[in-house]
Amino acid sequence: MRQHAHAQEMGDAVIINTCAVTNEAERQSRQAVRKAKRDFPGSKIIVAGCSAQLNPKTYGDMPEVDLVLGNHEKMQQESFAPSLQEKVRVNDILEVKETAHHLVSGFENHVRAFIQIQNGCDHRCTFCSIPLGRGNNRSVPMPEIIHQVAHLMEHGCHEVVLTGVDITGYGGDLPGQPGLGQLCKRILAQVPDLKRLRLSSLDPVEVDADLFRLIAEEPRMMPHFHVSMQAGDDMVLKRMKRRHLRQDIYDFCAKVRDLRPGVVFGADVIAGFPTETDEMFQRTYDCIQDNDITYLHVFPYSARKDTPAARMPQVAKPLIKERAGRLRDLGTQLRSRYFQSLIGQELTVVTELGNKAHGENFAPIRIESAQEITPGTFCTLKITGATENNLIAHL
Repeated sequence: MRQHAHAQEMGDAVIINTCAVTNEAERQSRQAVRKAKRDFPGSKIIVAGCSAQLNPKTYGDMPEVDLVLGNHEKMQQESFAPSLQEKVRVNDILEVKETAHHLVSGFENHVRAFIQIQNGCDHRCTFCSIPLGRGNNRSVPMPEIIHQVAHLMEHGCHEVVLTGVDITGYGGDLPGQPGLGQLCKRILAQVPDLKRLRLSSLDPVEVDADLFRLIAEEPRMMPHFHVSMQAGDDMVLKRMKRRHLRQDIYDFCAKVRDLRPGVVFGADVIAGFPTETDEMFQRTYDCIQDNDITYLHVFPYSARKDTPAARMPQVAKPLIKERAGRLRDLGTQLRSRYFQSLIGQELTVVTELGNKAHGENFAPIRIESAQEITPGTFCTLKITGATENNLIAHL
């Protein structure tokens, strides 16, 4: 988006890429717009992203906003042309058939890059408005992704994270329907200098046989997997219209641990989904604990307009908050226990800015050193301590 704005000589502008995953995210997006206008009164304010896609009139009516771009339009250079008269440039995302093939020009901490392999989602979970904001599944062709990975390697990148809305749905819309496992296999074969390949959120029942083989046999595939769990109770999962059940989470974690000892899991989980009873919540709590899920992302349920879940009997907000708090406390306990178990061990890392690093297990590490370590350095660290949020290590 920055490159497109520069190419169209947009000039002094602030681009706000909004989120719509929860009502709170949308509230914060609107708040960010007003703050940007206060902080940069002479700048043009451009609003893009999911909240803009879902509620273009809301942003179009804000006096602070100069331009509103939908999720497809924000990736088209011509959308930023000052000569266009329309303030709101948002079309029906469900009509879009392709994902923009854009090269990544920067990456986190000069070490880790994120490559979007697909956008949108063909599933219709009852709580989710993402398909309305992002459209249906659209996969980037495999040669383009491999080209991006090679491009990043030439610029000093050591680790690539494959991202998207539903990455286990990758390839379903491409000729031959190649899966995520086949994509990973091709990347690792055709870019042999890539040191680390990491995946974002996975649907536990859509992981294919090729990916399971890579987990078992390929050391460059990082042993950290984030599961799109959402709940651990079968009735809640059915009402969410998820593709998995409680036992599928147990089976996936057990299989991956058998293939790759020492693997670490994270998960997304929603607290207080409509109709969730104390017993249902407890089964989710137990599922997290039983599977020793180390990195937990907890979302208090937030009713999204025009979704089936918003029409279901709602859990009281104070109870949602309490359950989310209990899950976050559990996540802190599990992460702390895991970090403590690593004290005294040696971990191979690639260093980042500010004497920071992440282990292969994605554990964040603070390196105690009197001098700045060059980012991108591969080294072995001795773990000497841990805080609630990170490990402490020495060279």
